[in-house]
Amino acid sequence: MLRIGLIGLIAVMVTGCVSSMLDVEGKATQPIPSALLAEMSRKSMSPSAPILVRIFKHESELEIWKQDSSGKFALLKIYPMCRWSGTLGPKKREGDRQAPEGFYHVSAGMLNPNSEYFLSFNLGYPNRLEAALGYTGDALMVHGACSSSGCYALTDEGVSEIFAVAREALKGSQTAFQVQAFPFRMTPQNMADHRDDPNFAFWSDLKHGYDIFEVKKRQPRVSYCGGRYAFDGQFQGGEPPNPLAACPPTTNEVVPLIANKTEADRLAFERILENGTALAAHGYVDGGMHPTFRRLLEQVGAEKMAKRTSLTSVPISRPDAVLADPHSRQDW
Repeated sequence: MLRIGLIGLIAVMVTGCVSSMLDVEGKATQPIPSALLAEMSRKSMSPSAPILVRIFKHESELEIWKQDSSGKFALLKIYPMCRWSGTLGPKKREGDRQAPEGFYHVSAGMLNPNSEYFLSFNLGYPNRLEAALGYTGDALMVHGACSSSGCYALTDEGVSEIFAVAREALKGSQTAFQVQAFPFRMTPQNMADHRDDPNFAFWSDLKHGYDIFEVKKRQPRVSYCGGRYAFDGQFQGGEPPNPLAACPPTTNEVVPLIANKTEADRLAFERILENGTALAAHGYVDGGMHPTFRRLLEQVGAEKMAKRTSLTSVPISRPDAVLADPHSRQDW
């Protein structure tokens, strides 16, 4: 219910005209909205406290987590995503319309106050692992409007709020915030549904980082070796210098809480397969859109929706592909 309530706040906002809510001239310096500051105060968070961002393609959601007075991260707000493009799976080459999946770090210099799509920040794709694997492409952003060609679009109103929260966090002690971009929430059910996908091994690696954060509510340390991600590794000889070379021996001790979650998820995954309750994985025509925005698109059409999601009425990218998407959203 909390998750639905957090999303509902944005759903209400898109019913009006976005231009009445934003200061165009001072868009990059607008303060954090008072309601969100009040929520931070209620959750014992300061505006300058570190943040962490999680993105989920299948659910079309972006989460902002913020460090509270305990030193752990707590969920601040969930933003419905207006548009992402491509399919589930990592970005590998320029022009494939894929939105990236993986772990990224965003510094102050990667915030773009002069974005073509109102405001934006660069994810930093390709990261060191992706570059070593030969993946190509650049300027992969989280930005405004509702148009995507490999980026994550959150509307002008949504990105304005996210930008302000990120800007203030980066003015504090945090030099860069981590972005975790996933194909879906890494639950046993979702993993079972996508068990036959060629990206399953890659997603299983991402799940290690997901599990660490889910259990510890702290940012996992990211390393690259063996052509994949390695999380919270304590390597003999220091950090692996070559992302493609074999992983050095580690001196890690098993963390019981994380190991217990991994084992519980594995057993749940196997039960789903044994019970035959795994679903057929959904194939996207060209990306997705959160149900709140899809309903708006169905109700008012692409032209009117563009005026509600962008100050400059940036066209909705490939609206026919969104409406052709057969994905069931009964759980919403």
